[in-house]
Amino acid sequence: MNKHSSSKINVIAVVGPTASGKTEYSIKLAKEVGGEIISADSRLVYRGFDIGTAKPTKEEMSGIPHYMIDIVEPEFDYSAALYKDAASKLIVEISSRGKIPIVTGGTGLYIDILLKNYSLPGIKPDKKLREELYKKDTNHLVEILYKLDKDALKIIENNDRKKIIRAIEIIKTTNKSLNDSRGIKESIYDVKWIGRNYSRDELYERINKRVDVLIENGLIEETKKLLNKHGRIQNLIGTIGYKEIIGYLDGLYSLELAKNMLKQNTRRYAKRQLTWFRRNSDIDWNV
Repeated sequence: MNKHSSSKINVIAVVGPTASGKTEYSIKLAKEVGGEIISADSRLVYRGFDIGTAKPTKEEMSGIPHYMIDIVEPEFDYSAALYKDAASKLIVEISSRGKIPIVTGGTGLYIDILLKNYSLPGIKPDKKLREELYKKDTNHLVEILYKLDKDALKIIENNDRKKIIRAIEIIKTTNKSLNDSRGIKESIYDVKWIGRNYSRDELYERINKRVDVLIENGLIEETKKLLNKHGRIQNLIGTIGYKEIIGYLDGLYSLELAKNMLKQNTRRYAKRQLTWFRRNSDIDWNV
């Protein structure tokens, strides 16, 4: 931590792509420095999204307190703004007890909005625009966003309809690019940035093995259970891990093809995560 930033709260951020060992590393680090972990994953907030998101189990947590996990039902559209509000309070509370807040995860938007202090545009929902956009298929939405702000697609998954529609809404309302509409204020934290990663071949092999383990651990059964409980809500059918299995359950393709699709989609997601984090020159990838 920087000595000249004594007035700021010390925070450690452990970031990187999926399957890069962030969880295991963070737990080990928390034991060493007296830390508590704040998850920065947009899917771990949902109850029941366990196997499909590789959510850490109580055993894996090894007695280290974890926050921002299992806080809402999947029907709830959790946002970056809500995350920032809740996680900011947790950082203060953890620090006040003499512990080190360790923000861990792969959702770059959540992490940057929290730790880099992005100011979120206070744009009210445009119901008429949203109704029009929801009628369009995802490919058409991607085309619209690309024409408005092609750089926005570098930070939004091209199958995340909710975020694409919100981005279009913000851009059309502010007449600014998505990045320009998110001003950055001085951070109130002194952040030690730690990046976790492997060589591309190693990372892809870890992803492939993870998918096989998810299937073995009951991903198909969990997907059935979630479908029965919640129906085909967007947060379920739009989440990597569940959407591929849902296609298999619908008889659209074989289980083997579903596994291969899941591996490919996860590798693509990891690539996008790395693209995001590599823009942050403060991240130390050599820890």
